[in-house]
Amino acid sequence: MAMPVYYGIRLELHPDVYEPAEDTFLLAETVDVKPGEMALDVGTGTGLIALLMARKAKRVLGVDVNPKAVELAMKNALLNGIGNVEFRLSDLFENVSGRFDVITFNAPYLPGEPKKAIDLALVGGKTGREVIDRFIREVSGYLTENGRVYLVQSSITGIEETLNLFRRVGLRAEVVAKRHFFFEDIVLIKASRPW
Repeated sequence: MAMPVYYGIRLELHPDVYEPAEDTFLLAETVDVKPGEMALDVGTGTGLIALLMARKAKRVLGVDVNPKAVELAMKNALLNGIGNVEFRLSDLFENVSGRFDVITFNAPYLPGEPKKAIDLALVGGKTGREVIDRFIREVSGYLTENGRVYLVQSSITGIEETLNLFRRVGLRAEVVAKRHFFFEDIVLIKASRPW
């Protein structure tokens, strides 16, 4: 079976793992990693964003709450011969330690309760914001002094609420990229310390 190639990375896919789509591409085309930095990809899925960041980063950690995603991301790292990346099972920062220069998260934002493994990539809790809000409340504890956060979400889930919550936890945040689809905008929010 032919494997799709995204930005020069060959990926094996799995029906229980979110396949790279427009939100993934928005993140891939916007995230800025400098040589030698440490990066964290939360909700890594197939591992595509982690593997792309590994081209410049010193080390990359990719985490996902879906065990099938972690297994698939490890396979994709091997498939592409990328060794400076590690993948592990983690509900957001549960199994993460240390600080990172770049933290990415293509967040689940649909309202509802996950019923299958694939839903973990799409459904963000009862209002659709639970996972995003928990991520924002915890993320600054994992950022280096000059670290940046790149969060992908939909206008369905309240962009202003996200920007305000980042401010409340002491991070400056702004929308740096946006794409419009049928009934929503997919936005990329970049957050960093205000100084």
